[in-house]
Amino acid sequence: MVMVIRLGNVHISRRNAIICLGIVCLIVYRYIGSSSMQPRESSWSRKEGLSANSSQFTLDGAAFRILGGSTHYFRIPRAHWKDRLLKMKACGLNTLTTYVPWNLHEPWRGKFDFQNRLDLEAYIRLAEEVGLWVILRPGPYICSEWDLGGLPSWLLRDKNMKLRTTYPGFTEAVNSFFDELIPRVAPLQYMRGGPIIAVQVENEYGSYAKDDRYMGFIKEALLSRGIKELLMTSDNREGLKVGGVDGALKTINFQKLNPKAIQYLDAVQPRQPKLVMEYWSGWFDLWGDLHHVFPTENMLAVVTEILKQDMSINLYMFHGGTNFGFMSGALALNPSPRGMVTSYDYDAPLSEAGGYTPKYNHLRELFSQYHSEELPEKPALQRRKEYSAVGMNQHLPLWETLRFAEQPFISATPVNMENLPVNNGNGQSYGYTLYETTVTSGGALNSRNKVRDRALVFVDQVYIGVLDYKTVELAVPDAKGERKLSLLVENCGRVNYGKVLDEQRKGLVGDIAFNDIVLRDFTIYSLDLNPNFINRLGKEPWKAPPDKPGFPGFFQGQLHVDGYPRDTFLKLPGWSKGVVFINGQNLGRYWSIGPQQTLYLPGPWLHSGVNQVIVFEEQEAAAKLQFSRSPELGMTVDV
Repeated sequence: MVMVIRLGNVHISRRNAIICLGIVCLIVYRYIGSSSMQPRESSWSRKEGLSANSSQFTLDGAAFRILGGSTHYFRIPRAHWKDRLLKMKACGLNTLTTYVPWNLHEPWRGKFDFQNRLDLEAYIRLAEEVGLWVILRPGPYICSEWDLGGLPSWLLRDKNMKLRTTYPGFTEAVNSFFDELIPRVAPLQYMRGGPIIAVQVENEYGSYAKDDRYMGFIKEALLSRGIKELLMTSDNREGLKVGGVDGALKTINFQKLNPKAIQYLDAVQPRQPKLVMEYWSGWFDLWGDLHHVFPTENMLAVVTEILKQDMSINLYMFHGGTNFGFMSGALALNPSPRGMVTSYDYDAPLSEAGGYTPKYNHLRELFSQYHSEELPEKPALQRRKEYSAVGMNQHLPLWETLRFAEQPFISATPVNMENLPVNNGNGQSYGYTLYETTVTSGGALNSRNKVRDRALVFVDQVYIGVLDYKTVELAVPDAKGERKLSLLVENCGRVNYGKVLDEQRKGLVGDIAFNDIVLRDFTIYSLDLNPNFINRLGKEPWKAPPDKPGFPGFFQGQLHVDGYPRDTFLKLPGWSKGVVFINGQNLGRYWSIGPQQTLYLPGPWLHSGVNQVIVFEEQEAAAKLQFSRSPELGMTVDV
């Protein structure tokens, strides 16, 4: 039966009336709802953004306190972004801060990547959907315990490069990157209907400060491309004096409250709001060290005092995540830098895998006092799984895989990693580089401290020792005839903080000597273990490992997943040092010296059925890999 509706002299069936009503609703929704659901397309703008013209921040004219947390999209699998942001919101935070890693977004000069886990725009929109404002920290330098502080290594191909200065080679590269980056984020600013309420000018320049024109250049680079929101700088107590720039609010970084630092901030910025841009909730870890923790009660006491003093705060980190791949940086220590571990758990309120910690629960209780309404319920924790052990029953020695690498480069002298003629003229950024030449006798091999950072040394593919910052000489056994000398040099992570950034070229960075005679005529292989290399390797016929497998070598196994894949932690007892790949994804470095003894394996990187596991091991392997529901980050020490 069809019901007929009469409107004047017009007869409309019920079905057609419903269709018409639907069309009208759609038009009204698109007209009224577009501004709230799709701020980028909005034709209106807000009157006033975040302002620092009084002792308190105001947002659109109303008093506003920043309760922020740092959570980096590039350290989290994209499938887990929303989970982490919802947990941030449920903790009582109102603002997300994130860095932008230039070296991931422009891995080769002029080749940009803003897809998948690097889709910054999608991350910012997701923050808005969850109900968070955003403070963007686009660099170009970010520090963040990230390789070279986020600067791309191809910059170092210029022998005269002066990073973080107005040196033309650097400013031209920054301008090119900002030409790509800023138009993506400018439409997401608060005054254009988006969630970005502030933008940071560079990062911690007071600790570097080699060029008094540089901060002005970065500020203008942002403004000229359409950044309209409040500008900020960020420095520790010592850096406040020289790290700022006119027109940008100075903010401070610390872990333990220093009244003199706050007094100084008041003195240089009277009658302006105070923001702790980085309140360090924990700390990072180094290979061969202990796992750093910052006691909950100590953290809570400082955060409470910051809020009592009517200051705004951003927790660095709220959720640390993981330095997947080769992206962890290094700490500049004398006599040698120390590489940072793969985990960036940071002893943060939200753990590496997104778990609640006592810090989270105490902060949630504290922050709830600064909200007029109840906080959202805590999202349910995601399940983890302890998978069955994986037998690593296939093997290929490194020497048999060289044909999968780019064509070797023949050079009379050693060439550092960044200046190799690979990757369309962009050099090699990460991983290992193999240098081979010949010797005709025994004697002393001396690195002249030109190994960056660690070299496994072989004669006719037989291991004889390690050269690094501490060991600069090895004895080469005597024998007759010409023999192949091989140095497999690992980039263990570039320094990310301090005044030595220009010195972070890797591989062999100069001549090495044998019996006091400089070695010549090298064959050089770039072994960055990139996805194409791993993909080709995975399709190769593998062999069962012999009783004494060759090292370094690749080992392969299969992880069987029944049902929905869950997060897990990979354990490597009996393995020495290397890198793990799951379905082509680089989980990062492992090293038996610790403190970290597990690698985080996100469930979204697995699929139901058979999953490929490949391990590159340098010196010692076990028969299996194991799994755990919980991480092992090592013995602890207080920060």
